[in-house]
Amino acid sequence: MASGSFRSLLFCILGVLLLLLQPIYLPGSRAIGETPGKAMTILFTHDLHDHFLPAKLEQDGVIINYGGYARLKSAIDAEKMKNPAALVLDAGDFSMGTPFQTLFQSDAPELRTMGQMGYDVVTLGNHEYDYRAAGLAGSLNAARQSRDPLPQIVQSNVTYPANPDGSLPPSLEDLKEAARDYGIKEYMLIDRGGFRIGVFGLMGKEAASNAPMSGVKFVDQLENAGRIVKLLKQQENADLIVCLSHSGTWAERSQSEDESLAQKVPEIDVIISGHTHTSLDRPVISGRTIIASSGDSCKNLGVINISQVSDGTWQLESYRLQQIDDRLPEDGHISGIVDHYRQQVQAKYFDRFDLKYDQVLAAAPFSFQPVDQIINQHAEATLGNLISDAYIYAVMQAEGANYVPVDASIVPVGTIRGSFYAGAITAADAFSASSLGTGADQMPGYPLITVYLTGKELKAACEVDASVSPMMRDAQLFMSGVNFNFNPNRLPFNRVVQTSLQRPDGTVEEINDGKLYRVAAGLYSAQMLSVVGEKSHGLLSLVPKTRDGIPITDFEAHIVNDTTGGNNREVKEWLALARYLQSFAQADGVAQVPQYYNETHGRKVVDNSRHLLALISNPNGIALTAYAGVIVLVTLMAIIIKVAVRKKI
Repeated sequence: MASGSFRSLLFCILGVLLLLLQPIYLPGSRAIGETPGKAMTILFTHDLHDHFLPAKLEQDGVIINYGGYARLKSAIDAEKMKNPAALVLDAGDFSMGTPFQTLFQSDAPELRTMGQMGYDVVTLGNHEYDYRAAGLAGSLNAARQSRDPLPQIVQSNVTYPANPDGSLPPSLEDLKEAARDYGIKEYMLIDRGGFRIGVFGLMGKEAASNAPMSGVKFVDQLENAGRIVKLLKQQENADLIVCLSHSGTWAERSQSEDESLAQKVPEIDVIISGHTHTSLDRPVISGRTIIASSGDSCKNLGVINISQVSDGTWQLESYRLQQIDDRLPEDGHISGIVDHYRQQVQAKYFDRFDLKYDQVLAAAPFSFQPVDQIINQHAEATLGNLISDAYIYAVMQAEGANYVPVDASIVPVGTIRGSFYAGAITAADAFSASSLGTGADQMPGYPLITVYLTGKELKAACEVDASVSPMMRDAQLFMSGVNFNFNPNRLPFNRVVQTSLQRPDGTVEEINDGKLYRVAAGLYSAQMLSVVGEKSHGLLSLVPKTRDGIPITDFEAHIVNDTTGGNNREVKEWLALARYLQSFAQADGVAQVPQYYNETHGRKVVDNSRHLLALISNPNGIALTAYAGVIVLVTLMAIIIKVAVRKKI
């Protein structure tokens, strides 16, 4: 018995020793026994969104300042002191998000400043197309003509759709020429630190859908990545392959485009993943591919240290996100550049509206929710209430004595780009909160338009928020003039259980399905209503109309213009917000944001009840059709079972 126990113990010890002698692989580490070769450092950002200057952020109830390119430059320099051969890369959306974007087309401050900061290679994100093909072409030309040092741009899956006769539309011809003159390539080869490094850029599917006015088309990123990687491996003999992907990662892996990219094209060594504003404290390791994200708006500089092992593959040595905050000194040279561009923003843009960059419009005794929290929380948001109310106010002010009452306004969450914190709210803050796009006047900022929707379509808009936004987060809507309740546990497209109109005097009335209601929205938001049908598989339909009920084809013809006081200019989304903030009652000469906007008011009520009655009561036509289908199916199954039983008998 003792001898058997001894043999068993001996076998266990031998088994453990054999296991210890096997190669052990941990995510992001070398296998035991592998010898590291030379190392490489990659410094990276993405989704900088024109955050030239530090911005505010509330953490644990404390308002802090983060970001700013002068601090970012100091962080880059500190890392390059340790690793002079480090690559500096960006995965797109370096523009659009602050007043500095107003210089995008004319001065190209983004590319020129990134060149001064030492960026080697960048790719284009969907927001680089916000000012359409002409805007991007102008930016590329302005950058090139400046003769400043510039980063290389890589973008491998863009195409230029031709007219039926084979020619390109003039705007695309100009963009294609500007891209060629700048030197945009599908991929870039860099000899650095003894390695041959291939860097290429991609635009993801979801990101491409957010650039509907670009005029260009983007081919499938997975197929294209496979093609580029094959070239880099077989023809260019690249030692290291880095993809600057403006696609992103999500918590839901099935929607995570860059994780799919790593799985489908495993030869990519590193993916710098932009677009979704993700901040990864630890990289995602998929097979042999490292996926890295540093967050948006210049909050962090990503630092990756990798080494090549004996079989030619790369292993992660270390990874961290360097916070860009006031602990970092500001680089004097970049500070001077930023100040110069800020003066240009004032002279070329804010002066047109008789506003100063730092002019205080109002003071808030409380903070609004951060944008990320608003996006991730499907509920009424006080900032959404403020902006939607501002739209109605702005139309009323612009039309003056000719004002036709607006029944409702709609603000998609995707158009809210910044929030407000306790204290002063400036003109620059208002612009940053609603900073997207350009109008028919070619001036930065989407204008307001007014359209007409039927009561049935207003209810459908509520259902878009309730049912479509879980699939497409930018579809979450904030409305003024319309209140609704929904239950997220009900059948999709039947989640809204109650709707009503609320008039300015506080009275509430039922929505009439057949009546036309005047609705204010941003130009982009109104144009994107057609996407609703696609996402709902045709179950919901919103067709913006004229006051006579005719479907609108030219949205720019319905832009709201301010004609008071001899003016004739578009009412921009951000300007509507700015003027509304200025309209509040003052204290010590400064408008005060009322306490009303520190509370919710039942505009969007979420009922999470799972009670059977709550789930099936008040069915709409979609639900009734679904229920009827289920009843028919159950009846058929019962008949089949009954017939089968009779045959057995």
